[in-house]
Amino acid sequence: MYRSHTCGELRASDINTDVTLSGWVHKSRDKGFVIWIDLRDRYGIIQLVFDEERTEAELLEKARSLGREFVIQVKGKVIERTSKNPNILTGDIEVLVQELVVLNQSLVPPFTLDDTTDGGDDLRMKYRYLDIRRRPVKNNLIFRSKVSMEVRKYLTNEGFIEVETPYLIKSTPEGARDFVVPSRMNEGQFYALPQSPQTFKQLLMVGGLDKYFQIVKCFRDEDLRADRQPEFTQIDCEMAFVEQEDILQVFEGLTRHLLMEINQKEVGPFPRLTYDDAMEKYGNDKPDIRFGMEFAELTNIAQHRDFAIFNSAEIVVGIAIPGGASYTRKEIDKLIDWIRRPQIGAKGMVYVKCNEDGSFKSSVDKFYNQEDLSTWAEKSSAKAGDLICILSGSIHETRSQLSALRMEMAERLGLRNPDHFAPLWVIDFPLLELDEESGNYHAMHHPFTSPKPGQLSLLETDPSAVRANAYDLVLNGNEIGGGSIRIHDKETQQIMFKHLGFTPEEAKAQFGFLLDAFQYGAPPHGGIAFGLDRLVAILGGQETIRDFIAFPKNNSGRDVMIDAPSLLDPEQLKELHLRIET
Repeated sequence: MYRSHTCGELRASDINTDVTLSGWVHKSRDKGFVIWIDLRDRYGIIQLVFDEERTEAELLEKARSLGREFVIQVKGKVIERTSKNPNILTGDIEVLVQELVVLNQSLVPPFTLDDTTDGGDDLRMKYRYLDIRRRPVKNNLIFRSKVSMEVRKYLTNEGFIEVETPYLIKSTPEGARDFVVPSRMNEGQFYALPQSPQTFKQLLMVGGLDKYFQIVKCFRDEDLRADRQPEFTQIDCEMAFVEQEDILQVFEGLTRHLLMEINQKEVGPFPRLTYDDAMEKYGNDKPDIRFGMEFAELTNIAQHRDFAIFNSAEIVVGIAIPGGASYTRKEIDKLIDWIRRPQIGAKGMVYVKCNEDGSFKSSVDKFYNQEDLSTWAEKSSAKAGDLICILSGSIHETRSQLSALRMEMAERLGLRNPDHFAPLWVIDFPLLELDEESGNYHAMHHPFTSPKPGQLSLLETDPSAVRANAYDLVLNGNEIGGGSIRIHDKETQQIMFKHLGFTPEEAKAQFGFLLDAFQYGAPPHGGIAFGLDRLVAILGGQETIRDFIAFPKNNSGRDVMIDAPSLLDPEQLKELHLRIET
């Protein structure tokens, strides 16, 4: 028996108990006549004590030879600690060691394994197995496990069946690039790793399972923007004989369950915003509604003066920054420099200070009078002491730029409280998006999303006007889930493929198996997929998903710990009928 107790479970009630403990040497303090060692395992830390009065000289010297992260086993007696430590649960006691066994030695770790470490991201990822020993990382992984367990509990209680779907599938166009896997037994042919189990979960509905879920790995070979991973985890769900409202009620319930069980937070009914309203009020389709600063469209009241920049713009739009009137000219110039950065791309910014005396000071005073500026303030819901920041230009770019500014100012003002949760549904997305370069339409969600009832005929006359029977769940400015009611009949699916540019032959080659299945009594069905990594991070009060993944990739998609991806041996390439051309 390596241990009778864990390092975190002993208390004052265990004084005089003989115990066997195992773990890692976290810290050692040698005062000459006494040695204290902090022993650590997954469950906590406990102090071991060796002293000249009660410890044999040989054992004392053995304790003195221990290095950081040595794996040891000790036997001893629980005693009351003279100098108690209120910061740890075992702080009232310590173990007077009588026997010590070194189970394994350790090199000196390349960074400290404390809550706050001196290791940079790259170093910690290279030695991730050491990083996991640190309490913040360990607790994040335990937290993720707890969330996954609650997801399974809720969905199982709702009658969902957990079903695994294949990882080696056929390559299908779903937006991002597939990771492909060569088949040794089928020369020149390849599997793809799934971007999602989309077609399989639809086939499970055709199969009559009615309610399916799976916590599943998905893969996308795309350029990694900030905080993305090439492999990620979804809570994938599908239901038969449902309409949109049924889906929203069930998964609003799941989110409420998680917020209560994980965070002890009770939230009311989730607000709902149409996609168009979200873009108009917040400039993006995943707005953070923990704070205000809604957009005010000023186009009609700001144009038709002599200010050419506004007059030539598609849109003039602003937000009111609380307390911003106190900013100096230098601070405002820095804000303008911030939005001019290439990542944002604005050409400039007009501002209006709403002074405490009711007057206004603006960078465009020569073009607009006090009455004009007062109208802007009223439209922006700006109060005395606020600063109105105004951008203009093309609709999409300007809204996107102002959205970035809104989020930046909320961050600076401390308005994005991670302990406050503000979920909402965004609904009525466009079914199709026009690719301006190619002139072709592509699915905003995926090719299997159905149009809103009664809008199918619009595909022939006005494709951009068709709304999708789709919905996204947003939490604190992050999309945590998205789904749709699916197309469930062959004819409608063929119409959709046609408008996405597939020839009948291409549609049959790519999705013939699904079209065939729809001919055998496919029920109406729909579903949703949550991004588990993102959901866990937000519930954990953070927004970096990498901190909640055991072995993440870096921003280049590399696992620096195992050095992957890597070259294949020439014999392997030959066996797979592959050749590398440089």
